[in-house]
Amino acid sequence: MSNDIPEYARGYEGFDGRIGRISSQSTPWWPEEESATRASPNIVVVLIDDMGFSDIAPFGSEIPTPNIDRIADTGYRLSNYHTTPVCSPARAALLTGVNPHRAGYGSVANSDPGFPGLRLELADDVLTLPEILRESGYATFAVGKWHLVRDADMSPGRSRRSWPLQRGFDSYYGSLEGLNSFFHPNQLIADNSVVDVDEYPEGYYVTDDLTDRAVAQVKALRAHDADKPFFLYFAHIAMHGPHQVKAEDLARHRGRYSAGWDEVRRHRFAEQVAAGLFDPGTPIAERNTEPGYDAPLWETLSAEEQERYQRYQEVYAALVDSVDQSVGRLLDLLDDLGELDDTIVVFTSDNGGTAEGGPAGTRSYFSQFVHGPVPPDWERDVPHDESLIGSADLGVHYPRGWGQASNTPFRFYKGQTFAGGVRVPFLLSWPGGLARAADDNGVRRQFSYVTDLAPTLLDLAGIQTPPTRHGLPAADRDGVSVVDVFRDSSAASPHTEQYAEFGGHRGFYRDGWKLLSLHDGDPTHVDRPVWELYDMRTDPAETHDVAAEHPDVVAELAAAWDEAAWHNTVFPLFDVPGDAQRRRPAERERFESPVRILAGAPTLERYRSSRLIAYRDFEVIVELDGWSREDEGVLVAHGDLQGGYLLAVEDGRLTFVFNSYGRISRVSGTLPPGTRTVVVRAEATADVRWNFVVTTRDGDEKGGEETVVAELPRAVQLVGMAPWTGISVGLDARGPVDPDLRGRRGVFRAPSSLVAVTYRPGEVKVPAEVRKSIDQRAEDVAD
Repeated sequence: MSNDIPEYARGYEGFDGRIGRISSQSTPWWPEEESATRASPNIVVVLIDDMGFSDIAPFGSEIPTPNIDRIADTGYRLSNYHTTPVCSPARAALLTGVNPHRAGYGSVANSDPGFPGLRLELADDVLTLPEILRESGYATFAVGKWHLVRDADMSPGRSRRSWPLQRGFDSYYGSLEGLNSFFHPNQLIADNSVVDVDEYPEGYYVTDDLTDRAVAQVKALRAHDADKPFFLYFAHIAMHGPHQVKAEDLARHRGRYSAGWDEVRRHRFAEQVAAGLFDPGTPIAERNTEPGYDAPLWETLSAEEQERYQRYQEVYAALVDSVDQSVGRLLDLLDDLGELDDTIVVFTSDNGGTAEGGPAGTRSYFSQFVHGPVPPDWERDVPHDESLIGSADLGVHYPRGWGQASNTPFRFYKGQTFAGGVRVPFLLSWPGGLARAADDNGVRRQFSYVTDLAPTLLDLAGIQTPPTRHGLPAADRDGVSVVDVFRDSSAASPHTEQYAEFGGHRGFYRDGWKLLSLHDGDPTHVDRPVWELYDMRTDPAETHDVAAEHPDVVAELAAAWDEAAWHNTVFPLFDVPGDAQRRRPAERERFESPVRILAGAPTLERYRSSRLIAYRDFEVIVELDGWSREDEGVLVAHGDLQGGYLLAVEDGRLTFVFNSYGRISRVSGTLPPGTRTVVVRAEATADVRWNFVVTTRDGDEKGGEETVVAELPRAVQLVGMAPWTGISVGLDARGPVDPDLRGRRGVFRAPSSLVAVTYRPGEVKVPAEVRKSIDQRAEDVAD
């Protein structure tokens, strides 16, 4: 830079050209841009939600997955790949290479207990894979489920530090939630903003929408830059409940499961052995028999149960089918671009198959998760028409017998540290850079862990990790590259030991031994593990506990688990009921304060909406100005098909609709002329009920004559995850609370004479121990 610049001049620091008073006496200079080499591969990571080890054809499934097969046919299968027992920890570990508790995700992002291992947001010194790739010249795209944001931070004005764009992605489209409806998502995000949609179009299906966006992102990049490599992180909402599928997909799987889950497990395991995933003679785990995890013999079920239960699994198979179609569209795009050989494609799952449907499955998804001391007549499976199972009209989930089939040949499910919860399918293909020998079946049995994915991809792409993030020394990674395992089937695994912990369940792997403990659910026992020991080299399905035969190994690995727990920020473990669901006091005050919502405001975010009514008395005050006899429409709606309520005027009648997890009640009366205020009062009871009274006034809420229009006593409270869609003023947005009304009137917009709606939360009436029991179960499955 020229020395002619006065000392008092500013803004020229770091400029390596020459500055004169005019451009002809100056020399321009441009800083060097970070760019990947032309040889840098594209990277596509497809992450499935709640898919078990055996749910795709390359891992033994009877479900046809021709497009996923294409990845296996040209690539590698890791049969000993482990992940975390639940979703948010797995996603944090996958995207950072850092062990989940160290990354701040010892549990799912639905609370804020106030401890380092449960920050539930990524720390400022934790580098993510997309951040590293973007700095190295990659375009970075994310679509689908994120679930690395606390639910309290999903609304406008809240911190976005752990949102996708702040963690390295150029663009994002999807759901920040742990789950969502496939036909009526409660909220979608585009980049950093809520997609303000009132009603989804006819034929909408979220998997297709996400795939459309992923394809469009890549096409747009190639229209502007033919050479820039890209990283696409496609995190499916499938296979998480509530399970909903398109009719044409479901039709292809009718009748596939009449033989039941025991026969499916036998068939899948035989296919796994034939494919070389396990040796002949390897024992398969017996059916889970532990209380709360047990699955009955299929043949002991009644004919009626068998008929209904197989319908649930047909729906699940159709969900797998829809994911395979999505994968096919991505592979076809890469093929059309001539870039399939130059792209690393990964396909895996965040955790194992789930038991959340309970022993009998459910047709009313959110009511299934309301446990604890609730009324004995609580319906966890509202008996809807079985022909609707899998449709947009219901939220369903299969019985846990199918969950164990999903996890063939292992024991237990998502949420536990046993293999059923943490061993999932893993495929990787890169034809142009990691070609497989003709005599190599691509199966690798070496141990690997979810933290290994990021360093492995960076190793394959030849990209170095920066030492800092935003000026801070970057946290060191726990994962290691397993590239040598792909290149040499006889190579030893570089990942020799790994701890696991979730909800008091523990695990520790070292050199073929696996130490496990199943927490019994009593918080006071959380630090008193009952250890089991398995030799994974001969017993990968954990069928024979050898703890009594090797007490020295148990003692050694138990001590190693304790050391690893301290080393990875696992402690404290929760020994007081409800501690894991704790929220910071300021958050409760903010989210449980009254709110006035003007007509025409976007739908209120789900979590904020729920805090206004959960377990408590509340009032909904509707302001009208000049409402005439001809005016009609929805005044306020909260929820959707899975549960909610709305207040509407139609043909001069004021109707209050209450949807109790799919069971709908309607009460109505005449709307008096001159009404200026409508009030819905909800009185909560200790046994998780509400008594509703709807009144009107010809003045504001404090003046004029009050008239009782309708009453609805003893309505079952909406708690846990319901209502799922937030509050809308002046229409029934997104998923319909009342499908009959939606079918007749659409979202049924109110006229401009609707001014605003005010929510006033009142006293919490449900006892603390009941609330904690319900919330804990809901948060465990909302991932």
